[in-house]
Amino acid sequence: MSLSGADFKQQLRDGQPKMGLFVNSHSATVTEQLAHSGFDWLLVDTQHGPMDHQNLSAMLCAIGSGGAKSMVRVGGYDDRAGIQQALDLGADGVLVPYINSAEEARQAVSCARYPTAGTRSVYFPQRSTNKAGLLGYVPNANKNVIVALQVETAACIENMEAIAAVPGVDILFLGQNDLCMSMGLFEKYVFPEMYTSPELGAATAKLIAEAQKNGVILGLFLFGTARVGEFLDKGFTFISIGNDLHHVLTQAGAHIGALEGIAKDKGKSWSRRPTNLL
Repeated sequence: MSLSGADFKQQLRDGQPKMGLFVNSHSATVTEQLAHSGFDWLLVDTQHGPMDHQNLSAMLCAIGSGGAKSMVRVGGYDDRAGIQQALDLGADGVLVPYINSAEEARQAVSCARYPTAGTRSVYFPQRSTNKAGLLGYVPNANKNVIVALQVETAACIENMEAIAAVPGVDILFLGQNDLCMSMGLFEKYVFPEMYTSPELGAATAKLIAEAQKNGVILGLFLFGTARVGEFLDKGFTFISIGNDLHHVLTQAGAHIGALEGIAKDKGKSWSRRPTNLL
């Protein structure tokens, strides 16, 4: 029997890491392979990926076939239709980007929770209700659905005390790239010095303190595994190590680098074509 959303969240609160990956291709085939790779969760990124609802439907089925938890990044706190579709199609939770205030956080939570805790619309039949039935799914959805809010603006950090205290917020998810841009750190520092800057460090410390005060899970997006241990030590348990397209590029780059070495050893003139991606 698969882990319930409530148990998944409790394990995260208890300090058990859950590692995942964003999926930005609109490929159910790629998604299914990743779902069988051993990640705890996969997130379909409809904010930046070219997904319509039919793509999303197929990709959520693909994740379910591999047993990983499924998340969907929606358009924002005001994307009621996107949140509704993601959850009706069977997603285990949503990641809501660009949260700036406690009121926006409340609106995001409301769209993902059934009344009276929220304003999510109930409907039958939907994939979300297929396994447990209407009366099996709906009464338990508010405790099982995962609501993650993205921390990626200076305003969000400024209002973090109030945002972290909003009832129904399960995860506060740090997006360092956008947060650095919002705080002007990409302009102030030479890349990649902004990621270890005192300003970002102070913002992260404020996020950690407020999340821990309110029993909220800490999550973040990283590219690769180099800093995973550092953030585990800081209390982050819901961690992404990149996205599928980035993994394709890095793995392809590793193979190309190996081919260059082989060609050199054999006295052959071969090197990768010029590109800025690898």
